[in-house]
Amino acid sequence: MTQNAQVLVIGGGYAGVMAANRLTQRDDLRVTLINPRPNFVHRIRLHQVATGKPEAVVDYAQVLSDRVHRVVDTVTRIDAAGRKVTLAEGGSADYDYLIYAVGSSSGDPEVPGAAEFAHPAATLEEAQRLCSVLDSTSATAAVTVVGAGPFGIEFAGELAEAGRRVTLVCGGVLGPYLHPRVRRTFAKRLARLGVRVLEGPETRVTSVSRDAVRLADGRELASDVTVWAAGFGVPDLATRSGLSTDTHGRLLTDETLTSMDDSRIIAAGDAVAPSDLPLRMSCQAANPLGAHAADTVLSRLDGKQPALIDVGFFGMCISVGQAATVQLASKDDRANGFSIGGFLGWKVKRTSFPILLRHLAHEARKPGSYSWKFKDATRRERVRAKHDATVAGRVGQRGDRGAGAGPGLLG
Repeated sequence: MTQNAQVLVIGGGYAGVMAANRLTQRDDLRVTLINPRPNFVHRIRLHQVATGKPEAVVDYAQVLSDRVHRVVDTVTRIDAAGRKVTLAEGGSADYDYLIYAVGSSSGDPEVPGAAEFAHPAATLEEAQRLCSVLDSTSATAAVTVVGAGPFGIEFAGELAEAGRRVTLVCGGVLGPYLHPRVRRTFAKRLARLGVRVLEGPETRVTSVSRDAVRLADGRELASDVTVWAAGFGVPDLATRSGLSTDTHGRLLTDETLTSMDDSRIIAAGDAVAPSDLPLRMSCQAANPLGAHAADTVLSRLDGKQPALIDVGFFGMCISVGQAATVQLASKDDRANGFSIGGFLGWKVKRTSFPILLRHLAHEARKPGSYSWKFKDATRRERVRAKHDATVAGRVGQRGDRGAGAGPGLLG
C-alpha cells in the first residue's frame, strides 16, 4: 500500500465517528468523513427533541478528531471498481479503503396512509418536524404512537410526561425484546403516566388517515397526531451501488466486517449484516463495530489478517419519561428476568448520554484507546451453524456432495 492512503468514512453517527477517530492513529492516512449534516446527532435523545429539548445536536468539534477531514454531503453511489464515490452536490471522492457506516432511518411504512399522514421520528429532521406539529396542536389532542419497541415506548413516555394524551399501539406485545417480568414493569409505568397501551395481533395498524388509525379488528382510533415508530430501515446506497445486501438492505460482510464483494469496503453500525447475522441496531453495538471496522482497515494496510468481530451486549436501557429501567441480557443479546430500576436505572440511562460522547471524544484524543468489555463467545457457533445449514440446503437442491466451507465466512 502506498503512503498517505485515502480512507473514506460514509456516515457521521456513532460507528462512523468512532471509526474515523480510530484511523487517525496512523500518520500516513488521510481520513475523510462524509455526512449530510454539519453536526453530530445524538440519536438516543431524539425522543426528547419531539418535546422541544435540543440536546440531540452536538458540535463535531466535541467528538471528532481535528485530523479527520469533513465533507458535508451525501454519497449517491459507490463505484467499487473505480474506488470512488459520487456526491449529491457534484463531483466525486476517491478512496483506497471505504468504511460504510450509513446508519439507519425510519422504516418504509407499507400501511396505507402511513406515509402521507403519520409522522416518522427516527432522524433529527423528522423529530424536529414532529415537534413543530405538536406545538401547533392542542394540548388535549389525541396522539397515537405506533410501535411497541424501545423507540415507541420512549416516545410514548416522553409525550405523556409532557402532558399529551397518548395511545401506544403495539400490533403485538409491548416490548417484544423484553422479558415478561420486565415487560410488566414498563406496562405499569406507562399506565401511571396515563398512556393507553393496546396489545395483541388485533391491534395491528391496517390504515392511517388524517385524524384516525384503523386496527386489524376493525376499530378506528381518533388520532390527531400519529407517530410512526414501528421499526427502522437502512439507506439503499449499497443496493443501488450493486453491492451484496441482506433482505433489509444491510451490507453483507464476513466476520471481519469486510464486504463479500470487495476487500476495500468495510462496514459498521446499523447497516451491516456480518455473515447475514446482524447485531441489534443500537449505539451499544455501533461503537465497537466502528472501532473494529477501523482495525480491519489498519490490519489490511499492514498486510495482516484482520481479527473477527467479538461484540456482546449487556441488555437494553429504556426510559419512560423521567424513569428508566435496564433490561439485562446475556452477551448474545437474549433478555433475562433481571433488570435495574429505580434511582439506579435512571442514573444508568442518564449517564449513558454523556458517556457515549465521552467514548468518541476520548478516541479522538487518544486513537486506538477504546475497548469494549462485552464479548459474545457463542457467535462463532451461530455463524458456523448458519453456514452449515446453508451448505446443506444447497447440497439438497443440487443433489451433490462434499461442499466445503465457503471463502470469506470468517474473514
